[in-house]
Amino acid sequence: ICIVAALPSDAENLYTVMSAKTLNPKVRAIARATTEEAVKKLQRGGADAVVSPYITGGKRMAAAALRPQVMDFLDGVLTGTDSSFYMEEFLVDPNSCVYVGQTLRNAKLRSQSGALVLAVRRAGGTLIVGPTGETAIEGGDMLICLGTAEQLRTLNQILSPLSFRLPRPPN
Repeated sequence: ICIVAALPSDAENLYTVMSAKTLNPKVRAIARATTEEAVKKLQRGGADAVVSPYITGGKRMAAAALRPQVMDFLDGVLTGTDSSFYMEEFLVDPNSCVYVGQTLRNAKLRSQSGALVLAVRRAGGTLIVGPTGETAIEGGDMLICLGTAEQLRTLNQILSPLSFRLPRPPN
């Protein structure tokens, strides 16, 4: 369950986040802020993610001026326009994913799907950016991947098979 607080004022967004978290502490709360101070208040108030259009816009404008090719690529990936590549996240289910306990090299996700694993977010929150072939796949991991729509569909089928009849490969 997720709530997005994008009301006209920071105070209203803070009140919305705090109310939602009081009713359900497990709700994912995303809030909009206008200032850096409001970002901090919303984070202290329980927001899981805070987006400031003004701060983000300024950073993106500076990046577009300094690194235009990188920004063009990222814009295409993030918006899905003018690009055949997309980014997606995949949750590794320890009950159905046969690759739990294997390294990325042994799982051969890239050669099977064509998709690239850019990062791994461990269940405990640790982020591994640019994982190596020796990075082990653990139950509860979130794999952040890049690929075409077809590559990402294939990877989804590999990581979350509809049938669990296949025996788990040896470790």
